[in-house]
Amino acid sequence: MSMASAIDENLFKAHERFLWGLCYRMTGNAADADDLVQETFVRALKHPPARTDEPWRPWLVRVAINLGRDFLRRRKRQPYDGGWLPSPFETGDESVPPSVEPVDEHGNPAAHYDLLESVSFAFLLALEALTPTQRAVLLLRDVFDYSVRETADALAISEPNVKTTHHRARRAMDAYDRARVVPTASLQERTRQALTSFLGCLARNDVAGIEALLAHDARQLSDGGGEFHAARVPIVGRAKLALFYGTAIRQAAKAERQVQFEIRSLNGLPALYVLNPGAGPGYAPRLVLSFELDADGYIRRIYSVLASRKLTALRDA
Repeated sequence: MSMASAIDENLFKAHERFLWGLCYRMTGNAADADDLVQETFVRALKHPPARTDEPWRPWLVRVAINLGRDFLRRRKRQPYDGGWLPSPFETGDESVPPSVEPVDEHGNPAAHYDLLESVSFAFLLALEALTPTQRAVLLLRDVFDYSVRETADALAISEPNVKTTHHRARRAMDAYDRARVVPTASLQERTRQALTSFLGCLARNDVAGIEALLAHDARQLSDGGGEFHAARVPIVGRAKLALFYGTAIRQAAKAERQVQFEIRSLNGLPALYVLNPGAGPGYAPRLVLSFELDADGYIRRIYSVLASRKLTALRDA
């Protein structure tokens, strides 16, 4: 291995995890984060900074965060077939996602949202209301604990602009902040219990039991990416949702499909990884169901992710 190759490999190892975590939060999609990190390192190799004797992290973050902003601008201009949801990735039950290193080399705490909360479905969906620059500023300031000066340098904007943008981003997150989904050990356990009860009802085809687990205003959002059959609008109300799952189980039984369920820790909380190897044309062979509970422990949101590109970060059972 040449010295240049060794330097390139060391550079990748030192910064890849941090950059992936940043790009994932910027895009909400693991596959897109992979692409942005790769493009960041390609630019580092082809057009490195003028001073390679200085720390690389600020320069790499500047490249990655601006690639992310450009990507989000393009995505917002393109129509999406059906509902859009983040892509799940495995985090385990730890307080820090294993694919994201601490906030900085010194382990300084985040300013407002911790690392695990900031990869939750609820948080990532709330970020979708922000402009690309607002999203970048909020992540750098409130998740990665960047100073105003560091944020301004990363985004090539003025410090007053950072402060104004940050204020507007915080205001846009008000609704999320009033009902924050923080993946504490207690919430993880309550979610696991709800999933176990839900699975038991599915096994018994207990529609009434499913309905009893749901909040009155429960709703399901699905993302098939135009690839598989999926509801293009939310299914709202516990009676409709219970009927939907009862029908799905009866259809699977009639077709003699052996649907497999596995509880995994995804995006900070337990979720269902579903394998449907006998799925017919137009039906997803695998999907993820993520649950969000209300204050009383009822299931208030079900996020159903079916699109293949959204599941690239998940290993097979």
